Amino acid sequence: MSDAPAALYDVIVVHRRLHPVDHELRYALTYALVDIARLDELDRRSRLFSHNRFNLFSIRDRDHGPGDGTPLAEHAARLAAAAGLAGEIARVELLCLPRMLGYVFNPLSVYFCYARSGEVRLILYEVSNTFGERKTYVVPAGPAPTGPIRQVADKRLYVSPFNHADGRYDFTIAPPGDRVRVGVALSRRRQPILTAHLVGRRRPFDDRGLVRTLARHPALTWKVTAGIHWEALKLWRKGLRMVPRPRDTGHSAIFSSPEPDGPLQ
Repeated sequence: MSDAPAALYDVIVVHRRLHPVDHELRYALTYALVDIARLDELDRRSRLFSHNRFNLFSIRDRDHGPGDGTPLAEHAARLAAAAGLAGEIARVELLCLPRMLGYVFNPLSVYFCYARSGEVRLILYEVSNTFGERKTYVVPAGPAPTGPIRQVADKRLYVSPFNHADGRYDFTIAPPGDRVRVGVALSRRRQPILTAHLVGRRRPFDDRGLVRTLARHPALTWKVTAGIHWEALKLWRKGLRMVPRPRDTGHSAIFSSPEPDGPLQ
């Protein structure tokens, strides 16, 4: 955990579908890691980044959480309190794609919630689908591990048109430092379905870094949405057929135990 209000991570995102067909995709992206209590400070520091207003890069509160513009720090504090951690979280860092020229779609955003000791005490996994629905999986972290943080949550959102809404997520996390790693494995009824991971290296969040991001990824956020639909077409051509989408309540939170043990669902 750094004292800087933000950082950039150049990442590689890899998805591999294991069942019922084998399929792999790999994309290079740049993510932002921001201290959500210092977004306005970051706005004042940068000519190319803004909070809740248009710029080359920006983050809007309504892009996350309940989607109604609730301040992100307030949203995270509410979920921490509901998880029994009221007053225990000193800092929250959000790993996400920023808006580029007003557009963004974040399939997964991760909030790292730190205690005053600097240990990760809670992680919020914010999963969104292309239908405008979102679920936040609220998972306390156990005692500080010597290796990666391992957590589980029951899947409760229709994300891919080729997957059911239910299942189990197994998360493997290396919190942000010089590097970051977020791994997710999806299973259903003991059958592994897919794995995904994001691995990246840190660099400074400043105007020079943002210009570099624009040069490397001139269509950064559009690339994500286009990639989702392109890969879906390839899966359809491999013979996968769509699973009916259940009616959903929109944005909500699912609370999980910090214990990673238990049978696959």
